[in-house]
Amino acid sequence: MRRLIPVLLLSLAVPAAAAPALAAGAAEPVAVSVLVPITGFLALEGTAQRNGAVLALDKPPAGVSVTYQVADTATSPEVAVTALQRALDREQPVAVAAPIFGTQMLAMAPIADRAGVPLVTVSGTAKITELGHDVVFRFFPTDAVVKVAQARYAVQELGMKKPAVLYQTTAYGQSGREHLARTLKQLGVEPVLEEAIDPGIKDLVPALERARAAGADGLLLQLHSGPTALAVRQAHGLGLGLPVVAGSAMHQPTTAALLEPDQLTGVCAETASSPVSEADPRVAAFTNAYRERFHSEPDAFALGQYDGMRMVLAAVADGARSPQAVRDWLAGRRYQGLAMDYVSDGTGNMAHDAVIVCYDGTGRVPTIMKRYDAVDGVR
Repeated sequence: MRRLIPVLLLSLAVPAAAAPALAAGAAEPVAVSVLVPITGFLALEGTAQRNGAVLALDKPPAGVSVTYQVADTATSPEVAVTALQRALDREQPVAVAAPIFGTQMLAMAPIADRAGVPLVTVSGTAKITELGHDVVFRFFPTDAVVKVAQARYAVQELGMKKPAVLYQTTAYGQSGREHLARTLKQLGVEPVLEEAIDPGIKDLVPALERARAAGADGLLLQLHSGPTALAVRQAHGLGLGLPVVAGSAMHQPTTAALLEPDQLTGVCAETASSPVSEADPRVAAFTNAYRERFHSEPDAFALGQYDGMRMVLAAVADGARSPQAVRDWLAGRRYQGLAMDYVSDGTGNMAHDAVIVCYDGTGRVPTIMKRYDAVDGVR
């Protein structure tokens, strides 16, 4: 039973800046729960997600006081469900920063639906907004957006005609593979190899060799951060010499840090944003605040979760002080975030833009090469 117990109460905060307003008669604090994977094979993604949520919650708008607790959901659906049930019982949150891991989101959504509490996530797994749960709000582009950008860039910009697709066996990997296959078919391209990779596999050389033997002219990756770095490193070691367009895990500074700059030559990735690559002063201010607080570099998961929690706080500031009121506010408003403007498509997909970033082999900070706006037609 020990594995089912999440790590609770990792952080509890009531910003000091809110105390004077509260004393002057401001509304009582609202609670928010942060339930994300900060251990296991999604630790890099989940830690970025947690940091973005914490950065937002630590500085609420004037007149808003918020408390929050962080629980580690690891990578088990059971742990995530237990964490959510405990949060609902103990904290009665108006919203939950929910896991990036699609498998956990699929398990949590029915419980949140019954409770009416919104789940604010940066999970890319398309299915989580396809099951009719009106409490799921995704602040990262669905695979129906970013996989379209990934496939288009590979085919239309890099000229791939015979790509090999390596995808994770998780819900994330399967969702991405499905949308890649669909878009490639629309573009008149058929992969020469599609191979599912278990997250625990430490040797991808056999799969890469099969890609070479199949005559692949490029690699499309839909892997989590650790396996992505492993694939890029081992492809470089083999001298494969193929262009790589990876999933959003590759854009993360924590993933790039696992590789030498020369190993990143010819590597690109889809993502919602790249804070370290942006010149926008607002994004630069966020990046500097993130570095100062966490002594690391932010990524699109951190920024998306930050934007999501800022939208929740905007709802509270506008008078939404119950889970149902926050849910309705998120569903019916447009919000100008740092990464992009957010508006629901009616199913909880809030983000509709994507970017492609590429590394030049001289450093670990990528360049934004192409922007794809309103990929799903929602503006």
